[in-house]
Amino acid sequence: MVPPNTVSRNTISRNTICLWYDGTALEAATFYAETFPDSAVGEIFRAPADYPSGQQGDVLTVLFTVAGLPCLGLNGGPAFQHSEAFSFQIATDDQAETDRLWNAIVGNGGEESACGWCKDKWGLSWQITPRALTAAIADPDRAAARRAFEAMMQMTRIDIAAIEAARRG
Repeated sequence: MVPPNTVSRNTISRNTICLWYDGTALEAATFYAETFPDSAVGEIFRAPADYPSGQQGDVLTVLFTVAGLPCLGLNGGPAFQHSEAFSFQIATDDQAETDRLWNAIVGNGGEESACGWCKDKWGLSWQITPRALTAAIADPDRAAARRAFEAMMQMTRIDIAAIEAARRG
């Protein structure tokens, strides 16, 4: 076990997504770990000295995983906000999983968007994408794919039954 506030070669993945927060990195990481399978909060590093958006001892960074992806939450202050230019796409297996994840994000201060996208309360965008939608849009029958795509374009949260009905025509 690595002692608290110690970085070793094994602590941080070679390729880690760094997400900027305004003092709420630990709260966000905890929410993600409780919401998404294969997610966890790892080490928490505290600032060794005062810095522009915090003080010595404040949580500076948090190592965590979201659906198996290594992330680092950085409490960098209010200078930068998340945008839709970056999002997590989570593939779901059925409507129950789609609804559970969607409702967890939106119901925890988030907001709905279009076509299976939503935003969490920290402004990070999520695509909650049923595998059935991906299969429908990739259907070799291009007319079926188009019908499914057009149905998706009218949705906020994806409704698998409606996608499958559109695909069938």
